[in-house]
Amino acid sequence: MIPYVARRLLGVVAVLLVLSVVVYATFYLAPGDPARLACGPKCDPEQVRQVRAQLGLDEPVYVQYWHFLTGVVTGHDYSTGTGVRHCDAPCLGLSFQNDQSVTGLIAQRLPATASLAAGAMVLWLVIGIGSGLLSVLRRGGATERVLTWITLAGTATPVFISGIGLLMLFCAYLEWLPFPTYVPLTDDPEQWAWNLLLPCLALALLESAKYARLTRSSLLETLAEDHVRTFRAYGVGERAIVGRHALRGALAPVIALTAADFGSMFGNAMLTETMFGLPGVGQLLVHATQTIDLPVVVGLVMVTGAAVAIANIVADVLYAVADRRVALR
Repeated sequence: MIPYVARRLLGVVAVLLVLSVVVYATFYLAPGDPARLACGPKCDPEQVRQVRAQLGLDEPVYVQYWHFLTGVVTGHDYSTGTGVRHCDAPCLGLSFQNDQSVTGLIAQRLPATASLAAGAMVLWLVIGIGSGLLSVLRRGGATERVLTWITLAGTATPVFISGIGLLMLFCAYLEWLPFPTYVPLTDDPEQWAWNLLLPCLALALLESAKYARLTRSSLLETLAEDHVRTFRAYGVGERAIVGRHALRGALAPVIALTAADFGSMFGNAMLTETMFGLPGVGQLLVHATQTIDLPVVVGLVMVTGAAVAIANIVADVLYAVADRRVALR
């Protein structure tokens, strides 16, 4: 297992290096002057030249990229004109618009997004796997047909529609929950959970429908295999076959899909954060895009890429635990 994990870690490092090259080249070699963007439209040519020198943008591109890589590992010093400002590792640069460390800006917003992502993932796995399992156990009956209709409706419903519907139902009509306002976990765990319930549920409903269909199809495929027929021949009950034997094999594609969806979830999370007013990285990315704050955009892309890579490592390890043959390949 250790060599298997080591190979995956080396692969992640290679992927992140390639991603950093592509992202850095895309944003910093694109038409436009980053120094002009950082200085603002009212700066004269001399001020733009000073900003270019302070940010190191007057150096060759490969030197700038090397400083970017070393900054992630050891930190980086930036000239302020009258002194030197140190950016601690992992340094992803300085924001053009806020004159703050990109790492610090992301760290301020990351807890809200991480809370939303983790809560939604737990909900969609519980709802999706539970619905898929129930439809298999009740296959051929009215329960299976109802669950199939619900999953089809869930797949076709955008997150902003389900979010508005949940707000109107639980906050405006029934008044069971307050309108969500983000409360940090360290301040009040109970209020943190209650205020994130609707945003997490709105994001989870869209994904849980897909997981319900995947779980159902995987279970039905597993139940058609020879060893399952052998269990039935020995008189093992259907619930025991599904719960103890078929479910474990059917969860392998669910684990793989969870890692893949972790990256795409940031796009849906961005819309969900905006709808519910959560101060997450989605709002930070929208603001950085509107103001063309390139270091923030690059930093967010790198953080998202790292999160997806780590999620894939976790999925690979869980996949190997579920099927020991994977770790031997």
